[in-house]
Amino acid sequence: MRIVLAEDHGLVREGLCALLSCASDIELVGQAEDGLTALALVQRLRPDVLLTDVSMPGLNGIECARRVRASDDGVRVLCLSMHADTRTVMSAIEAGASGYLLKDACSAELLQALRTVAAGRVHLSADLVGLLVACRGSRPGGAAAVRTAALSAREREVAQLLSEGFSTKQAAERLFISAKTVATHRENIMHKLDIRSMAELTRYALQEGLSSLTQRSDSPGSVAQPLSNRPSPSPL
Repeated sequence: MRIVLAEDHGLVREGLCALLSCASDIELVGQAEDGLTALALVQRLRPDVLLTDVSMPGLNGIECARRVRASDDGVRVLCLSMHADTRTVMSAIEAGASGYLLKDACSAELLQALRTVAAGRVHLSADLVGLLVACRGSRPGGAAAVRTAALSAREREVAQLLSEGFSTKQAAERLFISAKTVATHRENIMHKLDIRSMAELTRYALQEGLSSLTQRSDSPGSVAQPLSNRPSPSPL
């Protein structure tokens, strides 16, 4: 079973790498610190499973899962997160994730979850099963979910970056589009969501799991390279 790991916290990533290396039926073929690098690795290495953290700056794990599932039905996605709220879990499942595992799970459950997902089945942490059943039974169609679905993939990217405090220019540099295009996307987002301020946009992004605001990765002078032009990330 070939795995790509995406986790933005170095210490956690190293621990997961050590754990996966102990399983004889698992090969960790690549690791990434963010969603964009994870997407590039998935496209190049075509693993069986992408194991991804949910809260990552720039491109979060839920959006990463949505992109992977839209572009390659053969790659399964297992989300790993500390967040157990209904909205975040449902967003991950609706984005196409085959599993959602809480970070307080034991190592044996993580390995079993990877095997389950790789086999084409679904794995959820036990604490989440009742939560999702109750949510499915009570949702009248989900107005919030409809609003999120109304945004395009690019608009979700822009919404996350702006809500995390990036300026229009910084967001444009990260996405390799013009500042004018970012401004247009921002106007479209606010119109679709019927919001009128950046504070409302930030609140919306937090509620919908687009952003956790846990950190920003905008070191001066460094921006991500486009997938078509950037050097290929190095597999392990």
